[in-house]
Amino acid sequence: MNPIFVRAATAVLSSLCTGAFAARPMVTDDARIVDPKACQVESWVKDSRASTEYWALPACNPTGKLEITAGGARTSGDEAGLTDKEVQAKTIFRPLEEGWGFGLALGTLVHPHEERSRAWPGNPFFYVPVSVKVRGDDWLVHVNAGATRDRDAARTLVTWGLGNEVRLARSTFLIAEAYASDRSRPFWQAGLRHWIVKDRVQMDATYGDRLASGSRERWLTVGLRLLSPPFLP
Repeated sequence: MNPIFVRAATAVLSSLCTGAFAARPMVTDDARIVDPKACQVESWVKDSRASTEYWALPACNPTGKLEITAGGARTSGDEAGLTDKEVQAKTIFRPLEEGWGFGLALGTLVHPHEERSRAWPGNPFFYVPVSVKVRGDDWLVHVNAGATRDRDAARTLVTWGLGNEVRLARSTFLIAEAYASDRSRPFWQAGLRHWIVKDRVQMDATYGDRLASGSRERWLTVGLRLLSPPFLP
């Protein structure tokens, strides 16, 4: 589970120009995908001093082994229409149920208001998500390593993320993470994730900032995640 992340980073992608989303509200992705033949929609609002972003990322797993995500964001203050577009494919090679797991994600981010990345293929990226059960399902650690091509800057950025997911109560989890590229100071984010309806409806809220920024880049997010039962043919 920073946006497509160059307007205020949520999901490393904004400020890193990387692009990957984990299960809300984390930017650091996990070694899990949507259930076979099922879909989900992750949506959230991210409010910062610079702008307000409205995100929606639908994803489905039609084959049982490949999760496909396609969505984007509208940002206040920009021209009408989507300000960020993301397409991603993710698969898992070793399931987390075995104690630790890892996978691979490939995708691209398109920023319609940037010069070189306004059209496909946008800013392509990849990353490897690794997840470890430290204390069963009550404490999970997620590590990401990858790279993204920033076409406007004509450079490749190495990206990383380190996140923790800790159960506080039966349906409530503490989320804490840090993430960055090799060209920037890290961002951090912390918050709560709560199941309203187990495995179907989830809400979350976070507070984040960039390290040593003096709160100039801080943000708040509130999100809603909806998951379906298997229904695809």
